[in-house]
Amino acid sequence: MNIAESVALVTGGTSGLGLATARRLVKSGARVVVAGRSAARGDAVARELGERAVFAAVDITSETDVATALDIADGLGTLRVVVNCAGRDSAARTVGRRGPFPLADFAEVVWVNLVGTFNVIRLAAERMARADEVDGERGVIINTSSAAAYEGQVGQAAYAASKSGIVGLTLPVARDLAPLKIRVVTIAPGLFLTPMLEGLPEGARDSLATQVPHPSRFGDPDEYAALAAHIVENPMLNGETIRLDGALRMALR
Repeated sequence: MNIAESVALVTGGTSGLGLATARRLVKSGARVVVAGRSAARGDAVARELGERAVFAAVDITSETDVATALDIADGLGTLRVVVNCAGRDSAARTVGRRGPFPLADFAEVVWVNLVGTFNVIRLAAERMARADEVDGERGVIINTSSAAAYEGQVGQAAYAASKSGIVGLTLPVARDLAPLKIRVVTIAPGLFLTPMLEGLPEGARDSLATQVPHPSRFGDPDEYAALAAHIVENPMLNGETIRLDGALRMALR
């Protein structure tokens, strides 16, 4: 899939991995709908990226919000690329000092990260299916899991479960969409320097970075974006989850 002149939707596109991906896609010649929840941040990102980018206020669990963002994408041309970076974190033990993990909190994390991702996939795929084929395909959908899907740490039950769910849906959804010539690939990042990690004390950040075997540092969001761009351009990547973690295997805590 050629990025240039394609239309892309990037959820979670106003910060971190999503913002880096939106920047790279625009630089590569795509028109990008940057989806996020903060209008102030989204408008600032759209101004930074220029005339090839448009912000859309989106709660990924809302069918109406996602449909509106897809309408905006349709107005820019033919939707060919979706990158799902939106999600939320959680830290709570199954049983802690205050008792059991509140079920509503667990459900909320799974609802946003897993159900929200699938909501975008299903609605975007329907639009992609209407497009003409280009070089034997209609589009590509990239999802974001996490190394926590494989080695969830203490307190990550909800987050790890939601991210494992994204790994689990990758192959069956790729098989579902194969007759429509739409590819589905997931990236499972390790420790990347996103706003979540930037908020930690410097000592804690340094300690985490040394856990990465090589390179022994946090990932740069642009390295995620580079892989996302390669996935778009490589037609044989489909139905797979790719770890992007410097050989990290998460410790207990």
